This record gives sequence, structure tokens and C-alpha cells, in this order.
Amino acid sequence: MKIIIAPAKKMVVDPDTFGVDALPQYLAQTQQLLAALRQLDYPAAKALWHCSDKLARPNFDWLQRLDLTHQLTPALLAFSGIQYQYMAPDLFTAPALAYVRANLRILSGFYGILRPFDGVVPYRLEMQSKLNVAGTRSLYDFWGDRLYRVLTLKSEPIINLASQEYAKAITPYLQPDQPLITVVFASLVDGKLKTKATLAKMARGEMVRFLAEHQASDPAEIQAFDHPDWAFAPERSTARKLVFVYQK
Repeated sequence: MKIIIAPAKKMVVDPDTFGVDALPQYLAQTQQLLAALRQLDYPAAKALWHCSDKLARPNFDWLQRLDLTHQLTPALLAFSGIQYQYMAPDLFTAPALAYVRANLRILSGFYGILRPFDGVVPYRLEMQSKLNVAGTRSLYDFWGDRLYRVLTLKSEPIINLASQEYAKAITPYLQPDQPLITVVFASLVDGKLKTKATLAKMARGEMVRFLAEHQASDPAEIQAFDHPDWAFAPERSTARKLVFVYQK
């Protein structure tokens, strides 16, 4: 099975902990996006990023000198947001690293789709950004079915641990016999399930680690996730949606 996760805005440069296996598969398309981003002036770039001057200015300056082939960090370590902190890939055993290398894929607005040990550089571009490139009106249009085409060549299950923003880059292209199983981490608020972003990101990272440590090969094994803060809710789950409810 394949597992899809979202990237993180926060990124680091770490070329030393693990080596890079390869360059991203769609580097030519990333170069197109980089060229389009470099055509933006500062106000347009800041508006695209929806961030403060404190964040936009260094990102804009970095954009002008960004090199897609130097000082590369494996994607799994380059993203350092909450999900990745709780995944703690730098502590993985050799079998766990082999598992994510084979099964985990990171969706990205800038790179399209990444294997864990593809070499990347820091960037700022979310999948939902309205960037016009090569006659397209959005990154969803720009990437089209490319991400799904290299995600898997088989009708194996896809475990969706990505946010809705990123999963939307895959779901329109699923084949009829391709099961996509979304894992939901939610709190019970006034009798209704509510996803709290920070808690969900933490749990998604821990779920990736759980699957890697247990070498999971069947979606049914997800239900055995034995975290003290989360309980599987079979009565709220379906064949295509596995729900875990926060216990605190």
C-alpha cells in the first residue's frame, strides 16, 4: 500500500543525517514553477504566500538565489513541521526507513510528489496557491494527473494521511478499483467530530511511525494504532474512512 502525507511550511537544510537517493521526479516542472515565481514582484509574492513581511521578505530574497540541485536535504528531513517532528524520522530503524522509502509519498505544490529521500531545498508554495503557469489557473490544474501516475502502478490501497488541500491533487484521478482510505483524527465536541489541526498533525506523524515500525501491509492494521491519546471508533468508521477519537 502507499501512504500520502502533506508537506510542511517549516523547512530546514540537513545534508548530513541521511544521504539523498535521487532528484525529484518532476524537477523540470518544478523549474517551471520557480521561473514563474521569480517573475512576481515582492507585493505579488507576498500576496500569493498570504504571510507577513517578516516571513515574506526572507522568502522572496531566497527565491532569487534558490538552486534546485545544490545543498539538498532528503524530503523526509527537510520538512520540520509538527507532523514531521512527531514522526521523528531521524530515529527510525533501518527497517522503518526501508518501509517509508517504499511506501510513503509526500505531496507538494512545488515538487508535485516526493519520495522520502528525494533531495529538496526550502521553498514556500502551497498546493492551493493561485499561480498561473503554462496556461493553467491553479497548481491543481498544472499538476493534473501527474502525481497519481507516479504514486502507484498497481491498484494497491492508498492510505490518506494528507490534509484535504493536498489529497485533492490525487482523488479526482483514482481508478474505480483503487481504494483510498482516509484516516481521520478528531475530537468529540458537543457530540460531533471536529478535527483540530495541531492534534491531527501530531497524530498523522505518529501514525506514519507506527506503520513503519510495524511494517504494515494491510489497511486493517491501521486500527491497531495503540496511542494513549487516540481510540479507534469502529461505529464512526467505514471501509474508506477510519476514525480515531481524541481521549483527553
